[in-house]
Amino acid sequence: MPTIPESHRDLLDAQVATLATVGPDGRPQSSALWFLAEGDTVRLSLITTRQKTKNLMAQPVASLVILDLADPARYLELRGDVSIEDDDDYEFANRLGAKYGMPDVSVIDGPGERRVVVTIEPVRVHAIDMNAG
Repeated sequence: MPTIPESHRDLLDAQVATLATVGPDGRPQSSALWFLAEGDTVRLSLITTRQKTKNLMAQPVASLVILDLADPARYLELRGDVSIEDDDDYEFANRLGAKYGMPDVSVIDGPGERRVVVTIEPVRVHAIDMNAG
């Protein structure tokens, strides 16, 4: 598995990333979302009824881009394979929510909505710094 270089590890603490999935028509779909990095693996908490989750269930591949908001010439892209696990007890969702000051994520979910943990295992890592020349 490729690793994230030290030069870009700070981006793993960012507040928002953009997830790209493959839609049913073969076109990309992008969504801004919360994430939690654990080593070189990034995990997401998604609701099963959302299109991005349906896309990942049908085609378990994704690209995640984390932009350095202080310096947009720097960003990190992780392209990878996806695995999906149930999170019915909100164990991971609440851990992720704690990063954002929301220790009980269930308060933002609608009645009957279910959460899953999406893990992105990087196949390619692109650490870009256009300032580096």
